[in-house]
Amino acid sequence: MRPVNHDRRRRGRESDRPRPVRSGTIEVVRPVEIACDESGSEGENLLGGETDVFAHAGVRMSWPEATACVREIRARIGSPAEEYKANHLLRAKHRAVLEWLLAPDGPLDGRGHVHLTGKTFFAVRAAVTLLAEQGTDEMARTLHRTGPAAFGAARWQFFLTAFTSVLRLKPRRGVTTSPPEFFALVEELARIPGEAAEIVARFRGGAERVAAYRARLAGDPGLVPVLDPLVPAVLHTVRHFSDGGTPVALVHDEQLALTPERVLQLKATLGPRLVDVRFVDSRADARVQIADFLAGVARRIASDDLNGHGDPRLTSLLRVFVDAGSVWDGTGSLLPGLERDGG
Repeated sequence: MRPVNHDRRRRGRESDRPRPVRSGTIEVVRPVEIACDESGSEGENLLGGETDVFAHAGVRMSWPEATACVREIRARIGSPAEEYKANHLLRAKHRAVLEWLLAPDGPLDGRGHVHLTGKTFFAVRAAVTLLAEQGTDEMARTLHRTGPAAFGAARWQFFLTAFTSVLRLKPRRGVTTSPPEFFALVEELARIPGEAAEIVARFRGGAERVAAYRARLAGDPGLVPVLDPLVPAVLHTVRHFSDGGTPVALVHDEQLALTPERVLQLKATLGPRLVDVRFVDSRADARVQIADFLAGVARRIASDDLNGHGDPRLTSLLRVFVDAGSVWDGTGSLLPGLERDGG
């Protein structure tokens, strides 16, 4: 396998770079449109849902390029389906089409970007960040790694599910835990010897922080829930494509979680990097269809890798698209040795 030029993929193709235009005596860089879609979105339902990985993809392609790419995918697959989804590409009989899409010098080379979130690790990191005084990323990785063995897999799962329940004003069906019940569980686990219990013991003083967070969530419709991975992923997508000062306009598949209030917060956070966000039906925009393909195949490849049965070839092809700021614990081979997360 030939080495991948990561720098070239990050910069994008020369023909894709924005050209400054002159307005009077001022040169203005026109924003680039980035088409986005996600896969594995279940909102704040991080545990016990249908998926264990959330993937957000951004693609920088022109309308003609994206249309030609979709047409080529349809021709290579040959399915009569009206709308193609990532599962068409993931079928074993279409393996060559998937490799072509992700390959160096393929249609997404230098144009695609994926931010990944391992949902369980995301929940652990949220617990450490919110509940532990001076909580660190290393502390979150340690707890994520040692928690199941220290407390037992079922008890550990219940603990994390209870934590996510406490942070949601309207929990879904399943575990519904009040803050006093949750902190009684913290006290119980903190008495078990070991490194994981020492970290959980740091959560004892988190009741006021939980109460304050729930109050802010109830009073501010624009507040981004700490358990929803979508907005952090969008932030990373914009930062990737605006690297070097290029302003970005997002064309996103329709997404109810990106409310007008949260879009305003995104713009306030990103400043001049993000100039516009508009929503479209993916079926009406070939660029968003390509982002949908990339997000869907990335989620499946990453999930397989996370669970110890990844495909080395596909993992290698995907790796160059993955943001180094993905919320990933380093399990598997997709992002080995990752020392930071999505923040």
